[in-house]
Amino acid sequence: MAFRWALVPDEPEAGCASRAGTWLDPRPLGRHGRHHATTNEPGPGHFALTGLLIDRLLAAEGSRVVTVSSMGHRIRAAIHFDDLQSERGYDRTAAYGQAKLANLLFTYELQRRLAAAGATTTAVAAHPGVAATELGRNAQVPVRIGMRLLTPLMQGPDAGALPTLRAATDPGVRGGQYYGPSGIGEVRGHPVVVTSSPDSHDVAVQARLWTVSEELTGVRFPALIARH
Repeated sequence: MAFRWALVPDEPEAGCASRAGTWLDPRPLGRHGRHHATTNEPGPGHFALTGLLIDRLLAAEGSRVVTVSSMGHRIRAAIHFDDLQSERGYDRTAAYGQAKLANLLFTYELQRRLAAAGATTTAVAAHPGVAATELGRNAQVPVRIGMRLLTPLMQGPDAGALPTLRAATDPGVRGGQYYGPSGIGEVRGHPVVVTSSPDSHDVAVQARLWTVSEELTGVRFPALIARH
């Protein structure tokens, strides 16, 4: 799912934050069978929401787009352009990794376009580390058992939200940054700037995914932030 804040009719948009709440869920969705939310929402869904709000964001000085990724963007993560929506075969882990990688590719491409246009709107990303929530309730039984055993090592939901909150509100945040917990393995800790995978910085893939997202959603960003 995605959400936005500070939305007032006919007023500029102060910011937009997008995240998804499904993880390792085996259930099919919609007429395409295993055309699943872990694949659909985090990539094209975030792209579409931001595109629909971008005019209002650009009108607000210093507005910010925050997209939530995950440490999962490193796990079996690749953008499968030949089957982006996993219609020919669905693997929950691969779909999740692809979705979270797509979030970062979108963030970095959006920031590049915003900077080239001289816009004051910035795009940043964040991840919560490992938080003790109900996110894995639809996972397989061994995964659920493992999560229960590891709960003492996790941080609480409030702490898990801090990287996103810092990315959204800290005046020192810069476009293109990625925030996550400061602890070992980025599992828990105070929110700091962290590093994403080399795959997430592939400029050619960023551009291609942007074009495909336009085709999938029908959403077009204004000429102001066309590819430079």
